[in-house]
Amino acid sequence: MATKRDYYEVLGVDKNASPEEVKKAYRKMAIKHHPDKNPDDPTAEDKFKEAAEAYDVLSDPQKKARYDQFGHQGMNGAGGGGQSMDDIFSQFGDIFGDDSPFGSFFGRGGQQQGRRVRRGSDLRIKLKLNLQEIANGVEKKIKVKRHVSCTTCGGNGSKNGTAVTTCNTCNGSGQVRKVVNTMLGQMVSTSTCPTCNGEGKMVTDRCDTCFGEGRLLQEDVIPIKIPAGVAEGIQLSVTGKGNVPPRGGVAGDLLIVVEEEEDDNLKRDGNNVVFDLHVNFVDATLGTSVEVPTIDGRARITLEPGTQGGKILRLKGKGIKELNGYGRGDQLIHINIWTPKTLSSEERSILERLRNSPNFHPKPGKNEKGFFDKMKDFFH
Repeated sequence: MATKRDYYEVLGVDKNASPEEVKKAYRKMAIKHHPDKNPDDPTAEDKFKEAAEAYDVLSDPQKKARYDQFGHQGMNGAGGGGQSMDDIFSQFGDIFGDDSPFGSFFGRGGQQQGRRVRRGSDLRIKLKLNLQEIANGVEKKIKVKRHVSCTTCGGNGSKNGTAVTTCNTCNGSGQVRKVVNTMLGQMVSTSTCPTCNGEGKMVTDRCDTCFGEGRLLQEDVIPIKIPAGVAEGIQLSVTGKGNVPPRGGVAGDLLIVVEEEEDDNLKRDGNNVVFDLHVNFVDATLGTSVEVPTIDGRARITLEPGTQGGKILRLKGKGIKELNGYGRGDQLIHINIWTPKTLSSEERSILERLRNSPNFHPKPGKNEKGFFDKMKDFFH
């Protein structure tokens, strides 16, 4: 699988480029690589799609922010691909204007002018993931209710898929033009055809299955792949798994917003996980071996004799994988000395005898780190 190029590199802009500069760069690249202008170049269509995909992300503030933070994995880690050619052409009126030589096409080779391919609405769902799934990545099958194309009529809403006729008002273009004489000369305005609502055709006999809607609401099971290292609020997308529009067009996307389930024992801190280990005074003094929970199960660690409260032990590589990277965080074990709140008379008697023992008097050495030094180590 080929590695995707950086979106800023594709459009030839830097990260601080204004929205107008991004739009201008996209217009330039789209015209340069337009398939109709490069019939002998087999790579033109791929470059054209690449530019459209880059613009789709960098022109959207939320998508741009996710891309700047997480790269390509943050945009389509669930396996979503780029836009289809129909989807790209359907947006051209907004970028190039209706009178552009490219703005009026909805398909290849200058097919029927003026009519845009309609795009269905996106679906947005929330997906809860536990710490283990976030750390290692996971494949899920998600049930969603979405509008899909009616198989009886092929999605056009007519009986047997054939009871349609071209709109007489717009002659199938989906748009009507009006010429107005002004002091500056003739001005041409374009608007959606009021007769067919921009569809370019009329249904003469409705489909018995979808009743002319061209789509049906059904439950669909969609497999998705969640990459390791995602975080709360990250949005992943699966292209073409949203709703299809009425009577033909391309489906929207399925947008998946990640929610993190709180773990009973481990806390996430970036790509590290933190565990608070409470040990009693005797074990800390004499040393011991204990089991601690980790993302991948349980691990046994050794506490050296004389372990001090506040000490942080590090289990290398036992944290969360980096999103869009190859590294992995660590597990940090914070040692807490448990001080009993109630004592029996015998326990109190033993401790009273030890109270004045020289070895029980605090004698921190120069190598004993204070709170702030430990915090420095923690963050570095």
